[in-house]
Amino acid sequence: MDPGEDSSRFGSVPVTTSRNMSSSSSVFFSANQSPFFSPRTSTCQLSESTRSDAHCDSIHLSADPLSSSSGIPDPESMANVRFALSDISAVPAACTSSDFQKFDHVTSSIGISNSTLSSYSHVHDNGYSKLREKHRKHGRSYGMSCTSVSVSLASNRLRSCDVFIGLHGRKPSLLRFANWLRAELEVQGMSCFVSDRARCRNSRKHGIVERAMDVSSFGVVILTRKSFKNPYTIEELRFFSKKKNLVPIFFDLSPGDCLVRDIVEKRGELWEKHGGELWVFYGGLEKEWKEAVNGLTRVDEWKLESQEGNWRDCILRAVTLLAMRLGRRSVVERLTKWTEKVEKEEFPFPRNENFIGRKKELSELEFILFGDVSGDAEKDYFELKARPRRKNLTIGWSKSGLVDERRRERQWESGSRKGKEPVVWKESEKEIEMQSTDVPQRLRPKSGGRYSRRKRSMKILYGKGIACVAGDSGIGKTELLLEFAYRFHRRYKMVLWVGGESRYIRQNYLNLWSFLEVDVGIENCSEKSRIKSFEEQEETAINRVRKELMRNIPFLVIIDNLESEKDWWDHKLVMDLLPRFGGETHIIISTRLPRVMNLEPLKLSYLSGVEAMSLMQGGIKDYPIAEVDALRVIEEKVGRLTLGLAIVGAILSELPINPSRLLDTVNRMPLRDFSWSGSEAHSLRRNGFLVQLFEVCFSIFDHADGPRSLATRMVQASGWFAPAAIPISLLALTAHRIPEKLKGTQLWRRLLISLTCGFTSSYTKRSEAEASSMLLRFNIAKSSTRQGYIHFNELIKLYARKRAVNGAASAMVQAVISRGTITHYSEHIWAACFLLFGFGTDPKAVELKVSELPYLVKEVVLPLAIRTFITFSRCSAALELLRLCTNALEAADNLLVTPVDKWLDKSLCWRPIQTNAQLNPSLWQDLALTRATVLETRAKLMLRGGQFDVGDDLIRKAVFIRTSICGEDHPDTIAARETLSKLTRLLANVQIHTSP
Repeated sequence: MDPGEDSSRFGSVPVTTSRNMSSSSSVFFSANQSPFFSPRTSTCQLSESTRSDAHCDSIHLSADPLSSSSGIPDPESMANVRFALSDISAVPAACTSSDFQKFDHVTSSIGISNSTLSSYSHVHDNGYSKLREKHRKHGRSYGMSCTSVSVSLASNRLRSCDVFIGLHGRKPSLLRFANWLRAELEVQGMSCFVSDRARCRNSRKHGIVERAMDVSSFGVVILTRKSFKNPYTIEELRFFSKKKNLVPIFFDLSPGDCLVRDIVEKRGELWEKHGGELWVFYGGLEKEWKEAVNGLTRVDEWKLESQEGNWRDCILRAVTLLAMRLGRRSVVERLTKWTEKVEKEEFPFPRNENFIGRKKELSELEFILFGDVSGDAEKDYFELKARPRRKNLTIGWSKSGLVDERRRERQWESGSRKGKEPVVWKESEKEIEMQSTDVPQRLRPKSGGRYSRRKRSMKILYGKGIACVAGDSGIGKTELLLEFAYRFHRRYKMVLWVGGESRYIRQNYLNLWSFLEVDVGIENCSEKSRIKSFEEQEETAINRVRKELMRNIPFLVIIDNLESEKDWWDHKLVMDLLPRFGGETHIIISTRLPRVMNLEPLKLSYLSGVEAMSLMQGGIKDYPIAEVDALRVIEEKVGRLTLGLAIVGAILSELPINPSRLLDTVNRMPLRDFSWSGSEAHSLRRNGFLVQLFEVCFSIFDHADGPRSLATRMVQASGWFAPAAIPISLLALTAHRIPEKLKGTQLWRRLLISLTCGFTSSYTKRSEAEASSMLLRFNIAKSSTRQGYIHFNELIKLYARKRAVNGAASAMVQAVISRGTITHYSEHIWAACFLLFGFGTDPKAVELKVSELPYLVKEVVLPLAIRTFITFSRCSAALELLRLCTNALEAADNLLVTPVDKWLDKSLCWRPIQTNAQLNPSLWQDLALTRATVLETRAKLMLRGGQFDVGDDLIRKAVFIRTSICGEDHPDTIAARETLSKLTRLLANVQIHTSP
């Protein structure tokens, strides 16, 4: 042992802990300071001698991000595990209000509060001889539970610990599992102490761990096949068995594998290599070893098995059982409700039972995220070309980055070149370092534009938990991500699916609050405290979600169809939403972009010829050679897109038609002349055959259900909805409101009469359910896990917008206004607002009647804006919506006060010229009062962001309107004047403090 090895790194600083309302603001302490005090202890302090000896070489089980923010660990410490004691109380709730009059009284719910105190159980392998020597030295025999008296603590105060977790080994999957278990227990308010005692360096460190074992209510021992030759694991089994609080977790084992006879006699494939008289390896006693192993058979209730496919179930069951034994019924109830919610809402789509191919891509995604592959995937995986040397890529603005990089290079050159190079992850506020398979290169993002052009780009990062899948529209990116999520979702606490469309990604990201149980609403501030700007409040909400994802609990975040690297609203990088790379949470992004965040994406190629043929043939496998050739022609003509191949297979399965006749029908289908624009239309612009295939489907629907087929109109209506699952009832209502198109020649429909012989008799006028079922069977729509919802591919929605008749957009807006509810259809209400008000540079697509505006504003716009602002802290979006709404109301008011130009008025010269406001005074008053309500709402929101001058101007306009129409003594006028007085007082205070 080095002389300075046990020296204290922290000094004698007293530690004070207080309960913090933020779950991520926990303060972590090393075992130097005290590893086993209860989180209920308010203060604690260790003597200097204990600080210098209590430090163990830790296994760093993926530290909590904030706990490591004070410093960057050395590369060799990345194999370490951090352990923590915490006491957490969670109040998962979000405040929702649709009444703007309650702005001054809205309170934000408290998120997960956490006061976490960490202990480190550092471990190091010192060889068999040292192990035996230490085991004899530190004072605890196998049959005793005494504690080494050499451990000295200030005032010798030890508090209880809920759970002791013992493990042995450095396998990454084992550390990931143990880290998840520890973090999950802490989140639920149970204090933990985790240790691999086989690598503690001296008796003092052993004594600290033993004291933690003594005071723990339950002892969780994670058993692997190597655990049975570890003396400390055997001791923990015997110790907790005698206390009758042993909780064994069989990791990659089963209780049936852990039989004494099988292990000793090396029976079975498992113990043929790892079995034998294992007590000999550490010089133990056979009787004690057998007693410990036999004790596992007597623990009936706690037989928890952790295999590759059931980590989530094992951990949740362990936490639930421990919470029940500890009397934490609220924890059990909360976990039960959360589990029920996840089972219903985790995935946006059901699993594709007919998923074909993509074995290589799935294995590569697994390797990119986890750093290795397991199970059957190892056989299917391709070999990666090994590089002789790997360095770190630094992205950031750290001044010391270059110095650190040179220092690491010198250490690498001077050190041993044998063995594997350690995986390195570092992050601080100033610097992010990511391991890359390419030559290190420093990238500096320039403000106001894309990343600077460069000759070399970063290669794919393996084992960092971030993957990007790129490919054309319709090639199968979503299907690949969905299949990966279903295969590996048990390795994560939950799969979080986020739509990546630029206008909706921020809202979709904040919608995760209900699963993460955090509050993303606006905080209440007193007049004396500093009022945060709108930008700060939005960043605070994002950071709350981000910090929950940066815990040691693994989530799988899937951002599907990322349209841009920047958010549409404020042009900030999407990377700001994501947790740091290299943590327990993994991120997969699908996109059409060539590169995202300087990451080299996994380019998704087409299906192989055999896979494409299988997808098109469906259940029919015995086509003659001529028909197989026709299928190959269709495959090429459709651009080999998975979407087109699936539609072809559905047509062949649903109709009595062979491939050659289908090919002829598609070729003879008239191709409409559309003006395609935008990057999203690239696939349709270059693929006329796919457009003709869409037309064939619509013609089939119309022939089966008449010229105004409900299924066809539902597709036309879908193009105007948001990129989310659409309620079938709302979609059908929109379809019914689409006006009839002009009658024209339908000669080309005769081509389909012979093809669908017998089809008409079974398909008469269809109901909503039957029409949606038809869309699903022909793969035009995709089913959703939400009952009564369907989803459409963006290519189909794009073509539907081009093909739709006039009035389709207006029909969608009318349907959403009349039926849509804010809580269930918020995405589609936003889509309707985009069409009505023309956000950004987009023109207005729908014009409402003046008489319809008051209802729209009162029932739709105001509740949507207030919910967006209060519940999700999306200040800029809510304020922009209200600003555009104000402009629309002012334009309608100007229209009403314009003189009426009628022939009768001109002929009767003695009649004064009238306006619409005079002809319909009640409508004008309703419109004016609605505008006053919007102005007052905007003023109150401006008050919450510290923009008192803007709010003062707005509320004065509202007061003027209310006074003119309602009078001075009306309650609404009085309330508006009170808001004006408050803003005037605050504005005066600001002017006093800012004046020279």
